[in-house]
Amino acid sequence: MDETSLVQRLAAEVLGTAFLVFVGVGSVPATLMVNGDAPFTMADLGMISFAFATVVVATVYALGHISGNHINPAVTLGLAVTGKFPWSRVPAYWAAQLVGALLGAWAILGVLGSKASEVGLGVASFGTGVGPGQAFIAEFVGTFILVFTVFGVIDRKAAPGFAGVAIGLVVFAVIIPVAPATNAAINPARTFGPMVVQQLAGGEVKWAQLPVYLAAELLAGALAALAYVAISRTRADRVAASATPVEPARAEV
Repeated sequence: MDETSLVQRLAAEVLGTAFLVFVGVGSVPATLMVNGDAPFTMADLGMISFAFATVVVATVYALGHISGNHINPAVTLGLAVTGKFPWSRVPAYWAAQLVGALLGAWAILGVLGSKASEVGLGVASFGTGVGPGQAFIAEFVGTFILVFTVFGVIDRKAAPGFAGVAIGLVVFAVIIPVAPATNAAINPARTFGPMVVQQLAGGEVKWAQLPVYLAAELLAGALAALAYVAISRTRADRVAASATPVEPARAEV
């Protein structure tokens, strides 16, 4: 009786992903616009990372009880491959996340104007001198750490109530070393949505890099989920899994 409907869950995924893109991705052009010609510094990267972390924490607690707050196709895939989320709902969740990413990117333009597009709109791209192989490793490692952490904090044996804080902190931490290589997208929806909006706004988009991002992020999501289950599953978990129908997981990322 207290269960949310699929429409409500999808709406929550749209909003959560839109918030993530608007605040997190939007912090990139905002920083560049405020800085002007000043050089980009580690302090700037720290503030961008903090923006991503805070919006993740907020959406976990605001929307986690509605849809699980996946807001990341890599998380949804990881939940599906480990039997914690029904495969039949994966396409709908992915579609909702993509719509949210598009809305969030459009909101950046609406708030910051065309200047946001001129400075890149926060679109993910390889760093100077970074090739496809290095970029793949960077996105794979960053996404793997994120999804692995998600699985750890939603485990039935994990300390309750701290999922949002833990996931927000790991997002903050991962962005710092990964961003210089790839802008630390670590989320296929966050990668693709801003690219589409930047293209429509007349900005430059390096579409040839997109397959590297998507392959690394989705593969990392699946393998991180399987790795966590492999090292943590107990006999009690197997009994519980066999006795409980699969329902939308409260991933809360």
